[in-house]
Amino acid sequence: VQLVESGGGLVQPGGSLRLSCAGSGFTFSRYIMRWYRQAPGKEREWVSGIYSDGTTGYVDSVKGRFTISRDNAKNTVYLQVNSLKPEDTAVYYCAAYYSGNNYWGQGTQVTVSS
Repeated sequence: VQLVESGGGLVQPGGSLRLSCAGSGFTFSRYIMRWYRQAPGKEREWVSGIYSDGTTGYVDSVKGRFTISRDNAKNTVYLQVNSLKPEDTAVYYCAAYYSGNNYWGQGTQVTVSS
C-alpha cells in the first residue's frame, strides 16, 4: 500500500495550489480519502474528506477556499487550495480509510509567505 502526495510548494498569500495524492496497493474507490495538515508546533488536524460516493466535508477554517475531489480511475485524490493564508502553512498529508484499514502518505509541504 502506498500513498504519494505531491503539489506542495512556496506560494504567496492569496495564491493557489493543487495537491495530489496517488494511491496504490488497495481498492481506492472503496476508501474514504482525507486530507490532514500539521503546522510546526501544532497537532495534526483534519482538513477535508471525501467518501466513495463523492460526499465531501471540510473544517470550518477552509470552507469556501479548499475543494476536495477524487478520480477513482486514476486512484488519485486532489485538494485544490485557493486564497491561501500564512496560517495554512503546514505539511499536508493524505489518508485512506476503509473497514479498519488506515493508510497515510508521507506529506507535502505547503508554505504561504510573501
